[in-house]
Amino acid sequence: MNKVHPHRAIIEPVAEAHPRPLWSVMIPTYNCAKYLQETLKNVLAQDPGSDLMQIEVVDDCSTKDDPEAVVKEVGKGRVSFYRHPQNVGYIKNFNTCLQRSRGKLVHLLHGDDGVRYGFYQKMQQAFETNPEIGAAFCRHIAINENSHWQYLWGLEQPKSGVLDNWLEKIATGNRLQPPSVVVKRDVYQHLGGFDSRISCCAEDWEMWVRIAAYYPVWYEVEPLALYRVHSKSLTGRCARTGQNVRDLRNIIDIIQSYLPPDIYSEIYHKARENSAIYAIKYIAPQLIRTGNISPVLIQIQEALKCSQSLTVIKEIPYSIMETGRIVLRKIVKDLGLYAPK
Repeated sequence: MNKVHPHRAIIEPVAEAHPRPLWSVMIPTYNCAKYLQETLKNVLAQDPGSDLMQIEVVDDCSTKDDPEAVVKEVGKGRVSFYRHPQNVGYIKNFNTCLQRSRGKLVHLLHGDDGVRYGFYQKMQQAFETNPEIGAAFCRHIAINENSHWQYLWGLEQPKSGVLDNWLEKIATGNRLQPPSVVVKRDVYQHLGGFDSRISCCAEDWEMWVRIAAYYPVWYEVEPLALYRVHSKSLTGRCARTGQNVRDLRNIIDIIQSYLPPDIYSEIYHKARENSAIYAIKYIAPQLIRTGNISPVLIQIQEALKCSQSLTVIKEIPYSIMETGRIVLRKIVKDLGLYAPK
């Protein structure tokens, strides 16, 4: 039974007349067709056949490229395509993916991300051997615009298995990325779709906390998911306005209702502190490298609205020094006193 909520789409059960494959690989896309070919090839290399896997691209009315042409070229009739008649926004597009899915297991794979060979086999084994779990995820690798590996995410535990105290851990900060996660469709039917109160950042974090509040979650130690980090992503654009941090604060307020009262206060303050550190230590340095100083200061300001703990304050001098260095280099260069190599 769906939990009716004013900010979450109801995910209806699949009609009995429709065939139910094991998998639904649902690929939301918007103006990222240059990455879509690679994403589809990742999936098709592991395709067990149409009886077992639905593969569909759901386009939010792209304006700068033609994802349908990519689907036709790479999918060769194997991959379905659905295009919204007008742009509905990324949350509604994700929820459309969930509603259009027919499989028992749903993999929401963003059109610029990917999976390595073995992903679907490993995830399937997790659900087959642990029927009580609601979701499973693996370790992920961050890649850049050119698909070069940037870093390998740390381990949650040394061996694959059901995670202990996962709700407490995931509620203090997002520890996984969408391409690494598989969720039972029944779970989405029970809990509803993505929350519409989140405008640009970390909508998945709220969902993973919500799932952890109701279901056990499996963790696969092998890094089988590829998460693309690039400045033109939705998160990258939001970072320049500080909306990413405002969304994090909003999410922290939302997820507190999922927590037991005895850990509410501790996790609330820890989540706000972690969000502030994330903005100052990880997002601000990325913005500094673009040479635009104003977004860096916005990140610091928004971070301090999350937390002003000593741990957070200690992170600020580095960002300020790096910002000053960029400003000085720009001034010297503009004066013609310095020719960069």
